[in-house]
Amino acid sequence: MNIYDVSNKAGVSIATVSRVLNNSPHVSQKTREKVLAVINDCDYVPNAFARGLGLNTMKTIGLLCPDASDAYLSHALAILEKSFRKYHYDCLLCCTERSLEARQQGIEMLTGRHVDGIVLMGSTFVENRERDNAYIRNAAKQVPIVLLNASYSCENVYCVMCDEQRATMEATQYLLDTGRKNILYLYHSKNYNGQKKLAGYRAAIESRGLTVNEQLIRFFSDEKNNVPTVRDQLLALKESGLVFDAVQTSEDILAIGAVKYAKAAKLSVPKNLSIVGYNNSSYCLCSEPEITSVDNKLQAVSEQCVATMLGVLEGREMPQKIVFTGELVKRDSTL
Repeated sequence: MNIYDVSNKAGVSIATVSRVLNNSPHVSQKTREKVLAVINDCDYVPNAFARGLGLNTMKTIGLLCPDASDAYLSHALAILEKSFRKYHYDCLLCCTERSLEARQQGIEMLTGRHVDGIVLMGSTFVENRERDNAYIRNAAKQVPIVLLNASYSCENVYCVMCDEQRATMEATQYLLDTGRKNILYLYHSKNYNGQKKLAGYRAAIESRGLTVNEQLIRFFSDEKNNVPTVRDQLLALKESGLVFDAVQTSEDILAIGAVKYAKAAKLSVPKNLSIVGYNNSSYCLCSEPEITSVDNKLQAVSEQCVATMLGVLEGREMPQKIVFTGELVKRDSTL
């Protein structure tokens, strides 16, 4: 018997059961009595999650990360750990790489350690096949799950994200507005966010009454940190006769490769070639010229993940999804 079973038998949400256990005033007497009756009938003993910030809490949050060496994810990790520590929570980190089996094992390990909640970092954790998301649904029956920059609909799962599609669309529209006509889109991931970004690129082209040139959409299959390979791939495309006057990328590290390409091809940036990255990471400032990039509000998204988790643990009603709007930070790589 767990809190999920109690909520089903009582016909209320998990959050309502948690509020009853915490003696929250925001529950009607009728609902309170119904929930308490189920608890008594089933001899349910609430755990740390069910009691929120009660005496039995482990004061530990599990962080599931596919790759701690990734610049974007490592920055998010630093923000999450610092923010949770501010509220006297320790963090237990589990790096899963990107295989489904490793993710399943990671989340089982964290729930086995009786963490109070789990943050899943990135859309890598959400599979296209619904049956492969069973590990998320099962974990959510035990503890609250917060997804950082990913979307999944399930009770006790909360999503905090940037609107990647809109942010990418606006970046592409900006390039078009500056006179660029052949924008090459280079991306590395086919996960949920990767598809949303690609959809944004397509939407921008179509919003101008233009036809999307599929030859200008390129998937980079090598390790994204392999900057020389990005450069060489773009050089090969140029030599094949493909014409492009801008390179828009799904991540900043790919944009660094585009800068290397421009130098190798003796193209002036931004006179001959505009370059736009994504994530607004420190890579953008380490490049010459500095790179225009989409700021996907990682700081705000990460801090909201913490606020959402703490709110749920306190028994407060929290939004299932919070979406932030990205912002294009213009630098010297664009006109």
